[in-house]
Amino acid sequence: MVLLPTPLVSTDWLVRHLGEPGLVVVDASWYLPAMNRSGRAEYEAGHIPGAVFWDLDELSDRASPLPHMLPPFDDLARGIGQLGIGNRDRVIVYDGSGTNLSAARVWWTLRLLGHDVIAVLDGGLKRWRAEGHPLQSGRASWEPKAYRVERRADLLRDQAATRAAMESGSAGMLDARSSGRFAGTEPEPRPGLRGGHIPGARSLPYAELSGPDGALLTPVEIRRRFVSAGADLNRPIILTCGSGVTACVLALGLELAGHQDYAVYDGSWSEWGRADGPPVETGPPR
Repeated sequence: MVLLPTPLVSTDWLVRHLGEPGLVVVDASWYLPAMNRSGRAEYEAGHIPGAVFWDLDELSDRASPLPHMLPPFDDLARGIGQLGIGNRDRVIVYDGSGTNLSAARVWWTLRLLGHDVIAVLDGGLKRWRAEGHPLQSGRASWEPKAYRVERRADLLRDQAATRAAMESGSAGMLDARSSGRFAGTEPEPRPGLRGGHIPGARSLPYAELSGPDGALLTPVEIRRRFVSAGADLNRPIILTCGSGVTACVLALGLELAGHQDYAVYDGSWSEWGRADGPPVETGPPR
């Protein structure tokens, strides 16, 4: 079995290995409501041959008032198994955004569950299409498999742990939302949330890690972007965004930059930014 050049694979790599036993391709396309796009509809119109569709909304905690919260791990394991993903499978995940909007969330989720043989398709569906590779319409189906969770708690933070780290200064905070949302000058896409950011956080909008073709920047350039944003790569970093999705793009970037001491705050601004939430700051980073 050919191993993955994790955490990224090129389209050339996928063309050579597509269809191999034990290789599962996942379309993780998801969009904010304001984008007026449907990940599932786009998947059914055209996806990489054999790819299964990971519905980010369905594979979240539907009982939580917060969007995209991780569900109970047993429920998540059953859902992953229903997609035909087993613990020993090599998984390649992509999305159709052109900016890695949601693919990294699935990459991070599987790593949280102890699945290390996983990579993001560099450039996603945008590059795949641009290079003229084939597409398949409809839905792909795989035989369900059993999936076992071996949780890595170090990759996840809740509000209490994030607040404790903010107050003690034990970790840096890095926000993947737009600079306007971070500063509080741009309205939040979800109603009822305050503007601003976690006190002391730094800003690095997730899309700044991708080039015009949707591919991620080089590891050297990604590291430079983190440093320019004020991230201290000698300390632990907690990553946040609107609902825990694009923070995972920064997690992927940190992996590429050689910094593995990070965690994602799952509730992110959808939880912290509520009217009764913890203190917030507005304006640019201090």
